[in-house]
Amino acid sequence: MHAESVRIIRLQMGRASTVLVAVAVALVCLWPPADDRSLAIKFVNWAVDPRGELPVLPGPFALGAGDDPDVVAAHDMQVQAYDTLYAKGGWTRRRLEWKVARDPLNPATERQVILALGIVTAFVFWRVNRRSSN
Repeated sequence: MHAESVRIIRLQMGRASTVLVAVAVALVCLWPPADDRSLAIKFVNWAVDPRGELPVLPGPFALGAGDDPDVVAAHDMQVQAYDTLYAKGGWTRRRLEWKVARDPLNPATERQVILALGIVTAFVFWRVNRRSSN
């Protein structure tokens, strides 16, 4: 009977370790750098348009660029291509939005939330494993 309970505890510890590693990897993927997007957001940006075929809504004209007819025509074509796809709605509209998505919070706040999640997760696993080993 003792060997059976030891085997069950080892199995639970193995599962707990696997889940803990998965949570740690998720936290690393969610962690935003100082001036860029997190790895998870970059993956979403890439996943909705892996070949780079979807247009991106161009920014406003630079000062003095509105005087050049070729620049205006290229800008208008890009806006028209974007608006045409955006008007289709549904999945296409969602893909256009997700292609340029950013992290939902500013990096400092996001790091604090992610760190808190990591600490709470570690505490929960510590408590659960402490109970199962007693």
